[in-house]
Amino acid sequence: MQDQRAELEWRDGTVPVSTRFDDPYFSLDNGLAETRHVFLGGNDLPARFRDGFHVVELGFGTGLNFLTAWAAWRAAGVEGRLHFTSFEAFAMGCDAMEKALAAFPEVADLAAQLVASGGGSAEFEDAMLTVIAGDARETLPKWDGKADAWFLDGFSPAKNPELWGADLMAEVARHTVPAGTAATYTAAGVVRRGLEEAGFTVTRTPGFGRKRHMTRAVLG
Repeated sequence: MQDQRAELEWRDGTVPVSTRFDDPYFSLDNGLAETRHVFLGGNDLPARFRDGFHVVELGFGTGLNFLTAWAAWRAAGVEGRLHFTSFEAFAMGCDAMEKALAAFPEVADLAAQLVASGGGSAEFEDAMLTVIAGDARETLPKWDGKADAWFLDGFSPAKNPELWGADLMAEVARHTVPAGTAATYTAAGVVRRGLEEAGFTVTRTPGFGRKRHMTRAVLG
């Protein structure tokens, strides 16, 4: 597949915004706090962490979600290795990634390792990152892995509907372990219905910042 790069502009010089989808890559309030609330809290992490725990994500973006999960893994003192797989159609260049992640000094050490590794698939001492390039509607059905927890983090359903369709949510379910979980910042009805139709039990919970609600889901 032809390599496609993210097209960016910068808000306040620090927040990357996709010009293709007219949507910021992370919360304008606090991207790190949002990731902790939505994706860690929404998947009951780090309490569920164990050696080989597999987080799978739709939308790698700046890599902030991976870094947040990795930092939580280290802080929890879990023995072994975290597995993190992300599907990304429009990869961000390393320079842009480094600039975006500079806003989060709490994960600066891990961010430096990610950027130094090339900003994509890499093996670290206690984490294995796999970034799968291309449209997830094409790449996820061919993938042979299973997620313990999903970070559903595409751009908003209104601007990036391709990453939230019922067919893709069915693939998410098919690639989830029994009683596995998923979380997303959006509470859009189309997303909740897609997850329910795929076999998840879905709940709407308080969102982060300006978002009133978010979505949590458990398979089965």
